[in-house]
Amino acid sequence: MDIYHRAIELREETLHHRRYFHEHAEVGTELPTACAYVEKELRACGIEPSRCGCGITATVGSGEPVILLRADMDALPMAEESGLPFACKSGKAAHTCGHDLNAAMLLTAAKLLKERESDLRGTVKLMFQPGEEPLTGCREMLEAGVLSDPKPQAALACHVAAGRTEAGLLLYNDSSTMMFSVNNFMITVHGRGAHGAYPQDAVDPISIGVHIHLALQALIAREVSPMDACALTVGQFAAGSAPNIIPETAVLKGTLRSGRKEVQEKLVRRLREVAEGTAAVFGGRAEVTLLTEIPPLRCDGETVRTLEGYARELPALRTAGGIEASASEDFALIAEQIPSAYFYLTAGFADERGDFPAHHPKVLFSEDVLPLGAAVYAHGALRWLEEHAQP
Repeated sequence: MDIYHRAIELREETLHHRRYFHEHAEVGTELPTACAYVEKELRACGIEPSRCGCGITATVGSGEPVILLRADMDALPMAEESGLPFACKSGKAAHTCGHDLNAAMLLTAAKLLKERESDLRGTVKLMFQPGEEPLTGCREMLEAGVLSDPKPQAALACHVAAGRTEAGLLLYNDSSTMMFSVNNFMITVHGRGAHGAYPQDAVDPISIGVHIHLALQALIAREVSPMDACALTVGQFAAGSAPNIIPETAVLKGTLRSGRKEVQEKLVRRLREVAEGTAAVFGGRAEVTLLTEIPPLRCDGETVRTLEGYARELPALRTAGGIEASASEDFALIAEQIPSAYFYLTAGFADERGDFPAHHPKVLFSEDVLPLGAAVYAHGALRWLEEHAQP
């Protein structure tokens, strides 16, 4: 039996995986429930897992070449309003990005590959990653050695997509940036506090923060070519404790995104210069802290085309290229180091069930794509090893 039809046979098992992750949603890099579940399910199908930083790795097969399959599995810190019977009941976390589906698909792919282990002409390395939403999990697993012992020569990641879309379309980009870089930042403005009735005795950090915010807008408007898509957003501005007190400090937090690494590096440099220089003009001081540093996701064209070709061998799968998004993905850190492919698998609905996008408390994902996603992972890995095996 081929991998696709075996994946369909395992549909209920994959649904169980997805619903377990969903109901027990956890956020950040510490996912004790999800990690324990992954370990238990891998062992149940004869695969011995290992801890790698905040996540889980395991291997199927042996020898070279080696291909890495990665899925993220953390949720978002928000309440869920999906109305699903298996909704997360904590009220503090929700799988509104679809990582529960991603992890479920990779768990089933692991079983499919273990069942075909004798056919593998090399090694499949599995990577179950927490902390994609805060964009810290992949770096932590890299620092823990996820790309060594054994070292992969290629990597594949899949991610479901919500919205008004027909389910089951595989989206990719083999020629340009697929997702933007991201530098989340914090600017701490230091001034001198005083009574609100005597502003002349103060160095007002709120006023400085406002001027910094306005000055940052010119970076996109006047220092970046209109041909380079970028985004700079200040999403938080916190200062003070009372209306008649000028505080000592103010804090701005925001995100900076770009489609090209060269532009990213320039904007990060100018962000520091503008914040520090503006604060100095008004007699204060600014400290810029980068909270995340993720490059643009730009995959290796040949690897993308190869794995997309394997995916098209599966029944009922259609593909579309040239996809670009201003969102970000920390899998870009892996794609910087080894040839990689990243696929979106549409899991939306053509009717009103698709009205809500990812990260919305009411978003819904089609579970019909679960067998297809598992097959994309497993079939792609099997075929890649077959064609890249040592003669």
